[in-house]
Amino acid sequence: MDEKKTAVFLDRDGTLNMDKGYTYLYENWEWLPGTLKALKLLNKTGANLVVVTNQAGIAKSLYTEKDVLLLHKKIDADLKKEGVVVSGWYYCPHHPDFTGPCECRKPKTGMFKKAAKDLNISLKDSYMVGDKKSDIEAGLNAGMRLVILVRTGYGDLLEVIPPGVRVAENISEATNIILSDISKKK
Repeated sequence: MDEKKTAVFLDRDGTLNMDKGYTYLYENWEWLPGTLKALKLLNKTGANLVVVTNQAGIAKSLYTEKDVLLLHKKIDADLKKEGVVVSGWYYCPHHPDFTGPCECRKPKTGMFKKAAKDLNISLKDSYMVGDKKSDIEAGLNAGMRLVILVRTGYGDLLEVIPPGVRVAENISEATNIILSDISKKK
């Protein structure tokens, strides 16, 4: 059997890009400073980059799954031009008030389990970076090696940090924490 791979799971809005509220149009996409450089560095480690994002706007009929897929396709094309490969884009189209409960909406771990199965990933050897309580809880619930809260997006609003969670000012600092941890494992 193939050896399981390491992944860096990344929240989208507020972690990679400016959280402008329900970003689904390419023209509204704006990278946070340092993100592309950070993603390049993470790619060089050989770890899979996996984006996991709650997209409640679908359940609220603000936009469609097709809109999200098109946005991710355009972002992926831009990333490839920069030499960055995202192994998977996973999104939850649900919201409990509109569609009832589901197993994929963070802090649940459905997106993580699907990515682990699809991409042969070891969750216990992987990392989670996000800006919301639900991102952090999802990483902890999935048993990640390291969970990092970034202070971009909503990260500054989280006052109580669960034990074992690292805090970084932004994706660049989170990347340095991950690179340091990877070098210790070797």
